[in-house]
Amino acid sequence: MTGPQGRLFGTNGVRFIPGVSADLEFVIKFAECIGTYFSDGEILAGRDGRLSGEVMSLALTSGLMSSGRGVAEAGLVPTPALQYAVKALGYRGGVMVTASHNPAEYNGLKIMGADGVEINRLDEQKVEKVFRDGSLKRADWKNVGISRSEPSVIRTYLNGILSKVDTGPISGRKFSVVVDPGNGAQCLAAPYLLDMLGCKVITINSIVDGRFPGRGPEPTPDTLGDLGAAVRAVGADLGVAYDGDGDRALFCDENGTVYWGDQSCSLIADYLLEGTPDATIVTPISSSQVVEAIAAKRKAKVIRTRVGSVEVSRTMIERGAFFGFEENGGCIYPAHIAVRDGGMATALMLECLAARGLSFSKIMANTLPKFFQAKTKIGVAPEKVKEIMKAVEKQGGQRLEKVDGLKIWTDDKSWVLVRPSGTEPMIRVFAESDTEEKLGSIFRKFARLVKSASAS
Repeated sequence: MTGPQGRLFGTNGVRFIPGVSADLEFVIKFAECIGTYFSDGEILAGRDGRLSGEVMSLALTSGLMSSGRGVAEAGLVPTPALQYAVKALGYRGGVMVTASHNPAEYNGLKIMGADGVEINRLDEQKVEKVFRDGSLKRADWKNVGISRSEPSVIRTYLNGILSKVDTGPISGRKFSVVVDPGNGAQCLAAPYLLDMLGCKVITINSIVDGRFPGRGPEPTPDTLGDLGAAVRAVGADLGVAYDGDGDRALFCDENGTVYWGDQSCSLIADYLLEGTPDATIVTPISSSQVVEAIAAKRKAKVIRTRVGSVEVSRTMIERGAFFGFEENGGCIYPAHIAVRDGGMATALMLECLAARGLSFSKIMANTLPKFFQAKTKIGVAPEKVKEIMKAVEKQGGQRLEKVDGLKIWTDDKSWVLVRPSGTEPMIRVFAESDTEEKLGSIFRKFARLVKSASAS
């Protein structure tokens, strides 16, 4: 169960298929390595709603206790709730059992430091070194860790979000919101957050089910047709959907139009930057160029990173950034906590809409320049990746960027990014242009190229 260069960690934590690519012995041993890495203090542990989550949580707790760490068990919670609670309640660190947006058969482990943010790449390597060279530490019988319950995580999380937004105007608008947690962990938090903000709440796919029967754990414009239809049917002001562990949010307007995360987060950024000129925004190489237009208007600086919330969060902390986001709907607001958080994104969006006083669709049209996007992921055999990327690089272009994968600019307003996934045996293809015609041309070309090279 290794990724590129034999790494255990991928783009975001360690992920695998329980019982297929890793077993409970692996989880226990890896947990002992995590406990060795932390060396002291109490660890907050939680899980999302995946079917394998409960048994993996037991294995995680066993391994952490074996290393001498005390464990506070949060149970089933959204990932950002656990991360916020680690920081707010003063834990040594945290571990979340989750595979985020991956298909239902996957699960994994995400490690965060005392600040609630995922540990950086260097610290990931330290954990891996302990695992590979067998230098993990086990406590003797007198010093085995103690497990206890921590029931206040979601309450702490919701109160933290409410403290960072202007609740009065939101409540005054009496928004009608359709919420689609996708049978994931935000079922336990997002509807209550919206109720606390004075919204009328309509829910779909709102019962936790680790099979994700409603529309799967990954929200995309293609999978959120029911959300858009529900918004139109009840005359709601907007809709919001979350991924399996609740750290990402995608929004749709009153017409049912679903926006990618870099569009909705650029709108939030534009609103927040009104009172904070000369700030810094951090976003991955895969996000829309619309952020540069917003930044220029607000006299802000944009820093581009590799794909992955770890890269964005840690860069934001290092550079003192004001705001950050990912194209997949990961909104990061350091005034709350420097991790992506679907709940915080929802509250910020409502504050933005309340302040602007227009419909969602009109605000989007009035604020953001128009670009067209297309995205897909193509299953590939791991041994084919290098060959595929060589074929892509041979295509050339006006400009080539190698921050993460290959980003080829075909003109000043059109680009395609071809990037191996760090969490699945896939290659992801992103494309953007200022016209639908150019977008379709470059997207089809490179998607065909990847499929052809993977089949050869």
